[in-house]
Formats: sequence, C-alpha cells, structure tokens
Amino acid sequence: MQRDNLAVTQVAGHLLDQPPVVSPDSSNYQVLAVFTSHEALANLPVVRDGQPLGIINRNHFMSMLARPFHREIFGRKPCTAFMDTNPLVVDYHLPLTELSFEALQRGGKVLSDGFIITVDGAYAGVGQGVSLMQALADQQAEKHRQMMDSIHYASVIQQSFLQSSRRDMAACLQDYFMVWEPRDVVGGDYYYFVKRDDGFFVAVIDCTGHGVPGAFMTLIMASALKQVLGSHDLHDPAALLGAINRQVKESLGQLADHERHPELHVDVRSDDGMDCAFCWYDYASHTLTFAGAKTPIFVLPPKGDEVDVVDGNKKGVGYVSTPLDYQWDNRTVKLKPGSRLYISTDGIIDQIGGAKRICFGKKRFKEQILKHAHLPMAQQQQALLEAFHHWQGENSRRDDVSLFGVHIKEPHA
Repeated sequence: MQRDNLAVTQVAGHLLDQPPVVSPDSSNYQVLAVFTSHEALANLPVVRDGQPLGIINRNHFMSMLARPFHREIFGRKPCTAFMDTNPLVVDYHLPLTELSFEALQRGGKVLSDGFIITVDGAYAGVGQGVSLMQALADQQAEKHRQMMDSIHYASVIQQSFLQSSRRDMAACLQDYFMVWEPRDVVGGDYYYFVKRDDGFFVAVIDCTGHGVPGAFMTLIMASALKQVLGSHDLHDPAALLGAINRQVKESLGQLADHERHPELHVDVRSDDGMDCAFCWYDYASHTLTFAGAKTPIFVLPPKGDEVDVVDGNKKGVGYVSTPLDYQWDNRTVKLKPGSRLYISTDGIIDQIGGAKRICFGKKRFKEQILKHAHLPMAQQQQALLEAFHHWQGENSRRDDVSLFGVHIKEPHA
C-alpha cells in the first residue's frame, strides 16, 4: 500500500540535488574552477541571498570560453554573461505530472539545463532533466504494474465464474475438451455447462469486445444467465436466449425510453451484447436441441466423412438492432453415441494467417476436425490448436478463443 502511495504522490522535491552554487558576482574564472573540480557537474545554479537567479550550463559555458580570446576577455567578468536568466523554477511540492507539463512547454531546454527547486520561494536545490525523465518512466512503470496486478486479479475472478461448469463437465462427460484462451489476460468469451439427470446443457458465448471491456460484458452475461436459468427450462434454448436478450437490454440501459416511447428520440449509449450457441442434449432420445445467435455448431456423425454445420439465427443477443421480443429458433439434431459435437467462437474462424493472410475459415476448421476425428478429444484439442497457431504464425491474435468438443457416449451409470 505504501509503495502505491509513493507512486501517486511523487513531487519535484524527490528529485532534489544540491550542487555547489555561485553568486552573480562570481567571475567566469571562478565558475571554470568549480566545473573543473566537479567533473560530473552539468549545471551550476546562480543564487543571491537565497533567491535563485539563473543556471549556467556546463557545455554552453565551456564552448563559449573555448572561442578565441573569450577566456581573456570574459574570464574576470561576472558569470551572469553566460547564465540562463529564465530557467524553469518550481516549488518543492509540485507533483511530477504537473512538472512534466511545465518542462514540456520549455522544450529540450529543461532536459539539458535542469530546473531550480524552491521552498516558499527560497532556493533549495536543482533537479536534472535526466532525473525527471527517469522518475516519469518509473512512475509509468509502477502504474502499469498496478494496472496489470489488477487485471491479473480480475482474471482470477473471471475464471472463478467458470469453476462450476468445469466441475460439471468433468463429472458428466467422458471424452471432451474445453479451450478458453483470452486474447489478453481477461477476455470477452464465456462458457456455461450444467449437468442434469436426463441430459446436459452447454453454452459457448462471445461477448462484445475483448480485454477488460469484454470481461465486464462476461460478468453481465453470467449474471443474466444465472437469473434466467433459475426460472426457465433448460430444454428450450431458444426461450433462454429470448429471456437473456430482454435481461441484457434492460441491464445495459439499451431500452432507455427508446422502445417504450419512440417519440422522445433518446440516444442509446450502449450497443453491446453477445453471439452464442445454447445446446441441450437429451440422453434418452439422443437429441440435441440447439439455438444459436450468429454462432453455428459443427457435428460429425458416427463414422461420418463430412462435418455438418448447423447455423443459428443471424441476430445477436442484446444488441440495439435486436428487437426486445425477438424469438430465436430451436433446431433439433440427432446425436447418437459416437457422434462428435464442436462449438467455437469466431476467434478461430476469423483469425488472419497463412501465406495470403486470410481467415482460417469454417472450411479449414472442418478439414482439421475430419483429419483428427479418430483421436481422443484431448489429443484433438492439441492438434486443432497446433493447426490454429501455425496458421496464425506471426500475425497478432484478433480475438479471444473458446472451443468446446465432446464425443457423445452413453452417460455414466
């Protein structure tokens, strides 16, 4: 805690240095003697009766005396001839941020000549431009450290929301994988899994954005999902999407009074939401009921040689363009034991890569599924990610990546 406060309250006085000083009556020969005896001294303050008058820059002074006959002409004259009469003068308690603004207005002069520090108007010492640059860099590094510490802790919180889903997956599924890779430390992807005696429910969600904004959206979606699942039937994914759509639009203030009272012409401030796939799998009938918001599912039948793509509706959840009463469609797919189901957010599909720097795409994704379909799901996960990372190459990651895969088997007894 103390370290954080120092980073916030650092002031000009923390850079205080107290080099030798000269008076305005000192001769240039006397100034030369001071510089000669203090080889590391870059700037020499000129002070009279505790009041700062100026600064003599070593390089400027030496170059002037090195000119022909200047030492003989100016040597015995007062040092004010080579003094900067308008140095930057700041109070001891001036915050570093404000000091940096004032230094910036002076251009490169402060970096070479430094600045004078006073206490109640009286000379206290000087600060060097290099010291100011280092202090600002240290302060920025400290702020970055604090920010990253906060983000890393936010990642712990975000992952804690996934723990119950992980437990239910492990207890319910025999052969599966679940990849969750935020582009940054935290991200906008989220998944939810719950087991029931008669089946299981799985949702793979891609919220607006990534990083910190995306992570905030996942918390909103997780809260909405929890409320809706407490009062709606898991067997009807389309109805769940409709209920979450209403919940999210209300939570984000997207309704304002725009939909209730269009005549008010209220500007909508948020246009955020999620793309997702909601699935219920019924053990008895071997049937998957799927509702998708701009997110498809990929199905490989037992001993199949083609991956089927089942598309959802083309409306996302919660966005301004999605009506409050929009109804998604349930799609029914037979998933007999031996079938494989895959759900991916667009972080894989839309990733730029390859020699032509184009999207990975659904076709390439299906080819990879077929190529490795004979492997256990854990090995498929590794193979799919290796293909994805190879495709990405040196290109930057575009989005968060979430990928769910399950080999449908008979449920545990």
